[in-house]
Amino acid sequence: MPKIRIRDAAAFLAVSDDTVRRWVDAGQLPAETDASNRKVIDGRDLARFAKEHAATPMADPSGVQRSARNRFVGLVTDVVTDTVMAQVELQCGPYRVVSLMSSEAVRDLGLEVGAVAVAVVKSTTVIIETPAGVS
Repeated sequence: MPKIRIRDAAAFLAVSDDTVRRWVDAGQLPAETDASNRKVIDGRDLARFAKEHAATPMADPSGVQRSARNRFVGLVTDVVTDTVMAQVELQCGPYRVVSLMSSEAVRDLGLEVGAVAVAVVKSTTVIIETPAGVS
């Protein structure tokens, strides 16, 4: 079972090391001591905690129901167009999402820097990678 160091757990949860230590001290997040006398968190416990405490994303303002579950609400930060195609970049919380579409679609949707937009992702292929040396 993977054991996660406090500083790495903090990075995964987007909080400070001190916040993770407070959760451990309060008994909200179980931890143990490794062979080097460092506090570590069981990977399964951290995954459960992360899921239970995930920040609720900004609500989708479109009001449209769809089968795609991956929706990222954000601000348009860049639009590059030519006569046929366009590249639209959104900042959705800490994530940068880039979409390629027709220039006509950009005009029809009124996409411009500063506009609120929703990136909807529905894919049959999602590539998962792990850091080198992790099994």
